[in-house]
Formats: sequence, structure tokens, C-alpha cells
Amino acid sequence: MYPPRSQRSSVKKKARRTRNVKIRIVNLMLIAAIGLIGVYYILNTREQQSGQPVPQEAAQQDPSPATDNQSGGAVNEPDADPAETPNEDAAPVDGKPDAEIDSTDDSASSGAGASDPTENSGGKKDTGTKTSDSDQGNSGKVENSGSTKAPDPANDVIIHFVGDIQFSGKVAELLEKNGYNYPFAKLGSMFKDDDLTIGNLETPVTHGGTSAEDKSFVYKSSPKALQAMAAAGFDAVNLANNHILDQGVEGLVDTLTYLEQYGIAHAGAGMNGTEAYEPAYFERKGMKIALLGFSRVVPVASWKADGNRAGVAEAYDSTRAVEAIKTARKKADLVIVVAHWGEERVSTPNADQTRLAHEFVDAGADLIVGGHPHVLQGLENYKGKWIAYSTGNFIFTRSTTEETWKTAVFQASCSRDAKCSMKVIPYEAALGQAVPMLDDANRLLLEQMAKMSPGIRINTSGVATLN
Repeated sequence: MYPPRSQRSSVKKKARRTRNVKIRIVNLMLIAAIGLIGVYYILNTREQQSGQPVPQEAAQQDPSPATDNQSGGAVNEPDADPAETPNEDAAPVDGKPDAEIDSTDDSASSGAGASDPTENSGGKKDTGTKTSDSDQGNSGKVENSGSTKAPDPANDVIIHFVGDIQFSGKVAELLEKNGYNYPFAKLGSMFKDDDLTIGNLETPVTHGGTSAEDKSFVYKSSPKALQAMAAAGFDAVNLANNHILDQGVEGLVDTLTYLEQYGIAHAGAGMNGTEAYEPAYFERKGMKIALLGFSRVVPVASWKADGNRAGVAEAYDSTRAVEAIKTARKKADLVIVVAHWGEERVSTPNADQTRLAHEFVDAGADLIVGGHPHVLQGLENYKGKWIAYSTGNFIFTRSTTEETWKTAVFQASCSRDAKCSMKVIPYEAALGQAVPMLDDANRLLLEQMAKMSPGIRINTSGVATLN
């Protein structure tokens, strides 16, 4: 006998409820499983992303050589505005006065004695002790655009160029207080770890001499400054400028003596015309390098080296400079010219700078680095050769003209076949000290350099390539 219909209906309803509950449980389990899978996927994706390499552009940015961006506190207060001071070179050879941008009290000497002589090898470092990577770091392979090249740190010669250097007046006072290593305290070992470091020595180094007449700014620096330069890693200096005879021939003789004593080579001046135009030669990584210096800023004609007359190698008439470059080209794998030229506090090269630069390259120069304007000027790549028109100040007094506070270390990486890359490393020219530019200041200076360099692109690491 079958159960009553009402009882059968009740059993069916209970069975359906039980089945619905099971279905809901299964559905909840499925939803939970899907949720767990989603969570696992998200966590796994994040973990994978965290293990990805840094993007190439970020990886190429160089670490700053120092984290302390202080520039000496109260000692770096600006000097008197140079616009209120008289011009230094009141009667230059070409009749165009040059107004120095230094402070009004730069004729003082430190008066300190020189340290004991040390033996040296003619101002040339032992190539076996040099490495090719500086503290600033190389940015690795860069885009090879036009005639520029990608650096090869293992085989290339790494050369650093800096701007005008003097240790007189207010700088001397600061160094007597803080020590003669103070100007280079924030450079790290950059100049020790490269292959060649070159600057423009814009002062005689002497305790004697007779101050030049008819000049508003006459410099005189202690020999202890050269000892500190050598310890910081400087290999060579250019002497072809408008201050090296500020203390007469006696001051020049003393300068040459102290340079030899402390193992720093020189170019651009000498005891006669032959010496002044003779290059300094270096051997680095199997490469022979020639360094020449020429000035187109000479206060009076008697400063020009000629015959048996001591003085500077000048370039008002470029004939002798061009011949010197051609001769060096036959003897060297790489020919470098440091030029003193241009107009002070002007950020654009003038026609004479451009003309001479091109003449020098046409004669055989591979790298040209300029000074004297006391401000930075742009880069040019002419026939595959780099020209840095002005490196600005490096170790100098402090002017109220803010553009003179900006400088850079120019790093060239050159191969045996004289192909070079160029990199700009921003610095501040504080009073008597070079200070690394960081963050926004670094970025803004590189952007400014790019704007001043038509046809040149400068990336965030300071590497210059052709547009």
C-alpha cells in the first residue's frame, strides 16, 4: 500500500531541501577555491614583478660621488659683485678688455712654505696602478649615434678634464684654515682611479716673483697647493692662460720647478718658444697621448713665448699651434688640446673659439677642452671629435654671478683609434672647493648643457650623443 499523497509530498520537499543545501555547499566551496586561486595569482605576480631587473635608464644613472652637498657654510658668502670691480686685462693684445669675475681681494699669497721635495717620474703615473672606472662610475654601453662611441672601460683610456684652478686670495685664506686638501675633499678617488686628470692652473706657484703691473687681479699660490693636487690625482695642467706670469718669469720658473717636484706634467708655457709649444706625452694602456695648451688671452705681447723668451704658447696667430698639433699627430695615438679663449661670463662661444677649434681638429686634435669664460659653455662634435668650449671655474674664488658657480667634470673615454665618448658630471664651484651637484641641481645643469649644445643630446647620466 502506498503512503498518503501528503506524506509523499513532504518527503519530496525534504529531499529537495537536502539537495539544495548540498548544491549551495558545493557552490560555496567552488567560490572559495576560485578566490584562493585569485589570491595566489595576485601574490605570485607581485613576487615576480619584485624580482624583475631595474629599467635600463634607471640602471644607467650614476651614483653621486658624495652625499654631503654642503659647500662650506659662511665662508662661501659671495664676494663683491665683479661688475663693480675694474677690468683685469685693461690692455690685452687684441684690444678687447677681459673683466675677471673674481673677488676684489685676490692678490694675496698664502705665504706658506713648500714641503720637502719628493722624487717623481716626470709627472706621469704608473699605468699599472691605474684603473679605468672612476667613483662616479661609467654608464656602460650607450647609444652609438653618428660618430660617438660606446665606452669600453676595460680597454679605453678614461680622462677627466676640469676648469680654472687657483689658490690665491680668499681661497688661500680658506686653505690655511682648513688644509690644502680641502679643495678636493668631495671628489672621492675619481681622479686617482682614472687614467689621466687634467686641469687649467690659473696661477703662478711661488714665494717670490714680482707682481705684474696694470692688472687688477694678480695671483700667487703656495707650493703646498700643488702637493695637494698631486695627492688628489692630477696628472697634468695647462699653463697657457692670462695669469701664469702674474709673478713674472721668476714666478713661472718656480711654478715649473714645483710642478716637476710634485710629479705634475704641464703644457702651454715654457722657458722659450720651443718648450711652450712642446706637448707633454703620456703612455696609458699601450696608448701614447699628447697634451698641448694654447691661449688666445694674453695681457701683453711680452707674455708670448718666442725664441729664447719665456712665456705662454699663444693662438692669436694659430700658425704655430697648428704646426705643433700636426707634429704631435705623427707621434701620438691621441692628441688633446686645452685652449684658453672666449669672453668672460658669456655662455656662448664666439667666432674665434669656433674657428680655432675647427682649425685644431683639422690639424689632428682628437679632444679640445676650453677655459677662461668662468662659466660653462656647450659641447660640439665636429668631424667626430668632441669640443668642450668652456669648463668654467673649478677651484676658484666666489663671485655674485651665479652662473660662475656652475661647473662640471668632463669625462672622455677614448679608444686606441682615437674615438672618444663624452660625459658631463655636474659640480658646484664653491669657494675654494668643488662640490658634487645632486638631485634637481644635477638634472637642471645637464638640461642647461644640452640647450647650450646644438645637435647634442645629454641623457640623465650626463652621456652626450648626437641627435
